[in-house]
Amino acid sequence: MYAVIETGGKQYRVERGDVIDVELMPASGKKVEKVKFERVLMVAGEGGVKLGSPVLAGAEVSGVVLGKVRTPKVLIFKKKKKKGMRRSNAHRQDLMRVRIQDISL
Repeated sequence: MYAVIETGGKQYRVERGDVIDVELMPASGKKVEKVKFERVLMVAGEGGVKLGSPVLAGAEVSGVVLGKVRTPKVLIFKKKKKKGMRRSNAHRQDLMRVRIQDISL
């Protein structure tokens, strides 16, 4: 059984036991151990495929938070020719690592 969920503006295909990295959620500033995803777009399993328009009512995917991770550093370098202008910057995105525990309809 697998599901397609939406969180942080991205869609993820998840199964039970999968480990995914998602955008930080508003409640993630606190010590949260469990998380629920209510925006379930599709669930497929032995009973067939169930599609939502846009989401399935009553469907829920739950998981446990494993911790926070950071993406590799992305370097931003800007330069203008013949002007001597050079600017360097960098960015690392904070993510939350989640293990999927249950998919329910």
